[in-house]
Amino acid sequence: MATLIGMAVTARLGVWQLSRASQKEALQSSLDTRGRLPPLRMETLPQSESQVLAELHRPTVLRGEWQQGATVFLDNRQMNGRPGFFVLTPLLLAPGDAVLVQRGWVPRDVQDRSRVPLVPTPAGPVVVRGWLAPAPGRLYDFAPGVPASGPIRQNLVLADHSREIGVTLRPWTVLQSDEGAPKGDGLLRQWPRPAADVHKHYGYAFQWFGLCALMAGLYVWFQLLRPRFQRRR
Repeated sequence: MATLIGMAVTARLGVWQLSRASQKEALQSSLDTRGRLPPLRMETLPQSESQVLAELHRPTVLRGEWQQGATVFLDNRQMNGRPGFFVLTPLLLAPGDAVLVQRGWVPRDVQDRSRVPLVPTPAGPVVVRGWLAPAPGRLYDFAPGVPASGPIRQNLVLADHSREIGVTLRPWTVLQSDEGAPKGDGLLRQWPRPAADVHKHYGYAFQWFGLCALMAGLYVWFQLLRPRFQRRR
């Protein structure tokens, strides 16, 4: 019974890892299809969370002005395996209407963790090209319930940040692309793909199926084959 339960559990975990890999591959295929669609125009940008679900990863071209003094650096974010900051700045589309743009990634100062890099934020009209994306993922918060403040943050909630800066933020963000971005701004924009770690799930599935086969083999050897050989001797 213990062997059967162990085999059932490990086999189920292996199947679950395969399903996770399939989900990520299907999501990546859907996002790639949306990424080839024509860019969304300013007047067709989604207004609500329900509208943006069908438009995520659609390309878009935004025209507006950076909100000066409102740049936030999300800490403990990685790109290509290196720790650093995600740089986020609101882009004013119209008075009182803005979109939070994930402008790129910058490395952390290894000597002074509290030092933020100098990221140029030009005044005046700018054109931003990128893709519609959800808000940045949340990491573990060491001080839950404490209002975030300052340029360096662990997490950022769009609704809370909207009240903080006094501008209505759309319920989505934009991942800025290198196309049309200022050269030499020091920002890396090699955004991860949802299916980038799909090989990890296949590796886990192989391990779980291997454990299942190992339990079956050990049971056959110790409970069936080995006693038969001992009786013959």
